[in-house]
Amino acid sequence: MPHVTLRYLPHDLADYINWAYFFHAWQIAPRFASVVETHGCIACRTAWAETFPETDRPEAHAAAGLLSDAEAMLQWLEAEGIEAIARFAILPCRADGDDLLFEGSWRLPCLRQQKPGKACLCLTDFVLPATHGGNGDGVNDHVGLFATAMPCPTPTDMLCQTVCDRLAEAAAEKMHEEVRKRYWGYAPEENLPITALHREEFQGIRPAVGYPCLPDQRIIFPIHHRLRLEEIGITLTENGAMNPHAATCGLMFAHPAAHYFAVGEIGEDQRNDYERRLTENAV
Repeated sequence: MPHVTLRYLPHDLADYINWAYFFHAWQIAPRFASVVETHGCIACRTAWAETFPETDRPEAHAAAGLLSDAEAMLQWLEAEGIEAIARFAILPCRADGDDLLFEGSWRLPCLRQQKPGKACLCLTDFVLPATHGGNGDGVNDHVGLFATAMPCPTPTDMLCQTVCDRLAEAAAEKMHEEVRKRYWGYAPEENLPITALHREEFQGIRPAVGYPCLPDQRIIFPIHHRLRLEEIGITLTENGAMNPHAATCGLMFAHPAAHYFAVGEIGEDQRNDYERRLTENAV
C-alpha cells in the first residue's frame, strides 16, 4: 500500500480528544475531567462543580473554565481552517529475530525485555517470523508506520499548544480506527464507543516512538524517511524532535495478542547487538 495522507479539521476530531490528558497538562486532577460529560452551558458546569466537597470546588471551577476556554480555542482553529494531518503506510513485513524485516530488505531493529521475571517480549513477537517451518509459506505479515501532526499557529500560547497536542493525538486515534476498519481492514465490524477507544479495547496496538516498548528516539529517523514526512510539513531536529511540536509517530501492529509492555533495563550484550543492528541499517 502506498502512503495514505488524511486531513482532519478540529470538528472531525473533537469526539476523539482524551480530555484527561489535557487536564493533566494543566496539573488538574483526573477526577475533574468528568466536566466534559456536562452540558456546555455555564449553569450546568457551575452546578457540576458544586457537587464536589467545598475544598475541591476551586479546582472544579478551574477545570470548568479551562474546558470552556479549550472549546473556544477549538472553534477558533476551525474558523482558521487549521487541519491536523496524518500519514500512514501498511507494509509487508516479517520478524527476523528482533528485527522487523520489511519488503525491500529494510530492517527496523527492536529491543527485547531482558530483566529476570519478565516475559522477555519484543515487538517482533507480534509479527510472523521469516524462518521456515510452519510459517515458511511465503505469505507476508504486515506492520504499519504512522505519523500525525497539528500545527499550532500561536506556539507560545500554552492553551493553544495543549489543545493542538490533544488534536494530534486525536488524529492518531481517528486514523487508527480508519486503518483497522477500512484501510488495513482487519476489524471491519468494529463498533466501539470513544471511551472504549481511549481504554484501547480495540485489536492491535500503535506504539509511538518513545513508548516503553519502542524507547529509542532514533527509530524516528527511518520512519520519517520511509513515510517522507517532509512532504506533509513534518521535520525533525538532529536529535529527533518533531516539528510541529504537536506531533507523534510510530508503528501499528494488528496481532490479536499484541499489547503494550516496557522493555526496561537491558544488558550490555543486547545493547551492543542493538547498536550494531541499528548502525548496519541506518538510513
